[in-house]
Amino acid sequence: MPRGKYVNHKGRNRNFTNPEELEAQRKKDEEEKKWRKTREGDSDDDDEDEDNEEEGEDDSDESESEDEKAKGAQSVIQIQNPNRVAKKAHRKVDDVGADEEAQLTRREKEELEKQRAAAAYQKRHAEGKTAQAKADLARLAIIKQHRAEAAARREAEKREKDAKTKGGDS
Repeated sequence: MPRGKYVNHKGRNRNFTNPEELEAQRKKDEEEKKWRKTREGDSDDDDEDEDNEEEGEDDSDESESEDEKAKGAQSVIQIQNPNRVAKKAHRKVDDVGADEEAQLTRREKEELEKQRAAAAYQKRHAEGKTAQAKADLARLAIIKQHRAEAAARREAEKREKDAKTKGGDS
């Protein structure tokens, strides 16, 4: 016997229900539902109800769903709970693609806007319309000019050197 008020279940053997017992319980519940349904129905239609139940289970499913919808005071009082999460209806794939822009969060919208702005800036930068692109092009022009001047200077020095070597040999 365990000491104290509460029983600790750790270390005990686990008990599982047999599948046969589960099946027997399910059949018993179905028979009870049928019995209740026949008690609720008219006594004149007892023979027809039994035939309908044997032919198809669709009728019983419909009546069960109606019973589940209206239980207790819910059938009388319509409750509007703003905190209740409604089940999402099934939508077509085409509708999902169209509503994706509306379903974005604020952060996702800001991220998309940032990406679009960056792409637009890159495009203008490539065209040379931004201030940074203009400054880069000006620097490149200066560098090209210096390189051209340096190349011209080297060429001139080379010519002078060739002229001195040819002039000194003769």
